[in-house]
Amino acid sequence: MPGLKKILSGVLAYRATVKKELVKQFERVRDNPAPTAVFFTCMDSRLLPTRFTQAQVGDMFVVRNAGNIIPNAVNYGSFGYEVSVTTEPAALEMAVKRGGIKHVIVCGHSDCKAMNTLYGLHTCPDTFTPDSPMDLWLRRHGYSSLQKLTERLNANEPLLLKFIPNNPDFAFESLIDPDNEIAVVDKLSQINTLQQLENIASHAVLKDFLSRRQVALHAMWFDIYTGDVYLFSRRMKQFVRIDEKTVGELVAEVSDEDSKDDMKWLETLKA
Repeated sequence: MPGLKKILSGVLAYRATVKKELVKQFERVRDNPAPTAVFFTCMDSRLLPTRFTQAQVGDMFVVRNAGNIIPNAVNYGSFGYEVSVTTEPAALEMAVKRGGIKHVIVCGHSDCKAMNTLYGLHTCPDTFTPDSPMDLWLRRHGYSSLQKLTERLNANEPLLLKFIPNNPDFAFESLIDPDNEIAVVDKLSQINTLQQLENIASHAVLKDFLSRRQVALHAMWFDIYTGDVYLFSRRMKQFVRIDEKTVGELVAEVSDEDSKDDMKWLETLKA
C-alpha cells in the first residue's frame, strides 16, 4: 500500500522536524484558542488553505467537502427530524454562535473536479447516476449556480449577477470574469463560491448575527495554475487578486471603521 507508506513516512518526518514546535503552539492555545474565521473550502488534494493563508495553530476552523458547498436552508425542514444534521450548518453554529467567530470564508478554486462534474451533468444529463452520492450531492445543491452560469453565458455583454436578492442589507452583484480569461468551468466555480454566501445567509442560526453585523461573509478563490489567491470585492463587484498593490484596499473594504488593529496594519503597509 504505497499511499499509506507515504503517509506514515510523513508522520516520521513530522516527528523528527516540526512536532516539537507544534506542541509548543498547542500548549499556547490549548486553554484559550482564539480562531478568527471559519474557512469552508474544497477537499481537492491540491488545495492547502493553511499554506496559502499561512494560518497557524488555532487561527481558524477549516471545513472541507466536495465543491465547497454549504447547502441552502430551503433544502432542509424546519424542526424535528427534518432539521439539518449535516456538517456544514453544524459547523456554522459551532463557529459563529458558540465560538464567537466574526468571519465566515468560502474558498473555491480553479479546475475543481466537483464543478467539472456538475457542469458535465448539466451538459450531458444522461451521465447522471442515481446511486452516485456525488451526482446527487451536486445536482441537489448546484442547481442555483448552474442557473446563474446560464445567465452569464447567455448575456451578450458583461452581466451583473445578483446574490442574496431577498435581503437588501446583504445583497450584492458580481461580474464573473468580465474579460473572458478563464474556462467556463472556472466561471462556474467562482459563481458557486459566491452562491454559498447566499446559502449561508439563509440559515436561521445566523440570522441575528448577520442582522447585528456581528459576522461577515467573504468569498475567496484559489487559482491552481498560478498559485494566486483572490478575494471577492463587493465594491468592485468581482474577484480581485490579493497582492501588495490590492491588499490595503481590500482590507479597508472589509474592516470595521473603528478597528484600530486593522488601521495600524494598513499604516505599516504604506510605510
